[in-house]
Amino acid sequence: MITVRAAAVLTATALLVTACGAMAPGDAAAPMRDDAPPSAASASTSPSTPAASDAPVATAAVPSALDFSATTLKGQRFDGASLAGKPVVFWFWAPWCPKCRSEAPAVKSAAATYDQVAFVGVAGLDTEAAMREFVQRTGTGDVTHLADAKGAVWTRLGVSEQSTFVFMKPDGSTTKATGPLSQGDLDGHVQRLLGR
Repeated sequence: MITVRAAAVLTATALLVTACGAMAPGDAAAPMRDDAPPSAASASTSPSTPAASDAPVATAAVPSALDFSATTLKGQRFDGASLAGKPVVFWFWAPWCPKCRSEAPAVKSAAATYDQVAFVGVAGLDTEAAMREFVQRTGTGDVTHLADAKGAVWTRLGVSEQSTFVFMKPDGSTTKATGPLSQGDLDGHVQRLLGR
């Protein structure tokens, strides 16, 4: 009778210890309990271990040339870092520039043809009103255009004259071409950017 009673006490003690979430020394985390409040449950989950449904996300390194923020001609914030890991064509233009105006159809066509490439117009050397008028007049509104009246993006990418194109590979390396570029010239540069 004592043996049965001792066995019952040991079993009850073992169940009580397990139900209370006791751990052996050296265990990394307490087991989850059904009656634990949500904050206690989340506190016991290791933040460095992703949930089973979380897939690892690869992030591209941001080249120093893309370490800028600007405002688009539509008034939206634009972060250069959003272009990291993508092929990019930067088109530096000024509203009064005849070379820039002559390149607009080629830029519009290339942006529509090469949808895997980000095309970014960087307007400078005039007022935002003149920049918006240029975009409307040239029909290049489908391209993202930055208002860079103070020349911060121009300086960041080492551009000192319009019309200039900067072709950036996904690894951040760049080549430049001064315009005017014909449709064939621009297409050739984009093809090389894509490694074709």
